[in-house]
Amino acid sequence: MVQRRTEVWGILNVTPDSFSDGGRYVDAGAAIAHARRMRAQGADVIDVGGESTRPGAQPLDPAEEQARILPVIRELVREGMRVSVDTIHASTARAVVEAGAEIVNDVTAGTHDTDMLRAVAEGDVRIVLMHSRGIDVTVDTHYDDVVEEVLAHLEERVAAAIAAGIPAERIILDPGFGFSKDPDANWRLLAALPLLARRLGLPLLVGTSRKRFLGTLLPDGADAAERDAATAATSLLAAQAGAAAVRVHDVASTVSALRVLDATTGAAGAPGATQGWSIELGTGASVDPERHGVIELRGVRARGHHGVLPEERRDGQEFVVDVALGLDVHDAVAADDVASTVHYGELAEQLVRAIERDPVDLIETLADRLAGVCLAHPRVQHASVTVHKPAAPIAVAFDDVAVTVHRSAGAR
Repeated sequence: MVQRRTEVWGILNVTPDSFSDGGRYVDAGAAIAHARRMRAQGADVIDVGGESTRPGAQPLDPAEEQARILPVIRELVREGMRVSVDTIHASTARAVVEAGAEIVNDVTAGTHDTDMLRAVAEGDVRIVLMHSRGIDVTVDTHYDDVVEEVLAHLEERVAAAIAAGIPAERIILDPGFGFSKDPDANWRLLAALPLLARRLGLPLLVGTSRKRFLGTLLPDGADAAERDAATAATSLLAAQAGAAAVRVHDVASTVSALRVLDATTGAAGAPGATQGWSIELGTGASVDPERHGVIELRGVRARGHHGVLPEERRDGQEFVVDVALGLDVHDAVAADDVASTVHYGELAEQLVRAIERDPVDLIETLADRLAGVCLAHPRVQHASVTVHKPAAPIAVAFDDVAVTVHRSAGAR
């Protein structure tokens, strides 16, 4: 069977008033049975919620929220399921972590309860930080530039989480589809997912499931459950854009869609398949050789604390980076203006900052991060990044160890 590379999180609403399935699983036995079904259908994580975020939902006391969800969570954990919990309350976060949940999913990104980030840091679990403009999802839906505003908000919340003691590697980001966004803003955000993935540099969770903006594609009167095909389609688009996980009500349809995607992606590497940038671009567009150029930046040096050995993390070492950027240089040639191309001095500084930030085990991971830095520039079509580790702790004489990755704009 084809292995999926994007996780599927199954939504389990233990609520009487959720917009899609409120009341169906408020009984603990029914909720546990549904979680088992979703796991059998291929869910990687069960995302449990005890308080509805639908428009007009009444606020819930944390004690009542915990009474609803804790018996369910304990049983799911006992059965070996990975559990995320959708809550905005720090006291609930502490309780569910003690019960065995491994992810806290906060739709306010720690802004509703100022103790939330501290609670997650103390619990040593992962957190989902979502973009929203408060709990009421229907207000304040105007944006001058929804993509840039979502990016700025999430970057600010990441900084707050790190300052509270949550390591970057324990942070997942959610653009917040359907929260304080009209249909046009949601579609713009969906189209910009590749940019968000590159710019943010952290795992993305995408939740379009049964959202109202999908209903604009359907006949009037179609209920929420009739949006599952559109959910599967948008989840597939999210996976292509690089999302680490998608959050859905109907697990089976999305799992099937993602298996098709991964089967075709795997086929691209089969014997006889075409190789090279045309596959990675993923757009079907060809490169015009009369406009195409390559910018090379070699020997960028910075000190980082990457590696699997304790001494590498403690002492750090020098890393050397070479990049080659493929881009359309026609406008730069015509205008003779640095604003029409990539400013390689600024790029070098960005690469150094990316090397110096939070450590990773593998230089493969570091190279992928640096490729994301390169592709964040809107003119760059593809990037080759080589990371050299000349001081690697190897017991024999050697000249260099290096890893090269090739990445393209719009590729997964």
